[in-house]
Amino acid sequence: MRAKTGDWLVIERSGADKPARRGLVVGVRREDGGPPYVVHWLDSVHETLVYPGPDAHVVTARELADLDTRAAERARAVQAVIGAGNQ
Repeated sequence: MRAKTGDWLVIERSGADKPARRGLVVGVRREDGGPPYVVHWLDSVHETLVYPGPDAHVVTARELADLDTRAAERARAVQAVIGAGNQ
């Protein structure tokens, strides 16, 4: 795993009630981009030093925006089907 400042660390969680945890990489300690990373978590005001596990991956800001766009499109499609069923 390699990251640079400005990338996003995404930790996948199992279970529908546990969304992925996202954090902005604000510091990379190794020249080759390897862990650990200093991460500012979106779900808290904390910055932590992270050694990511196997459930984590790094994405660029653009990749994260693309993922969010696709998720929003899926949500709109589901809402349209639900709305059509209620008519």
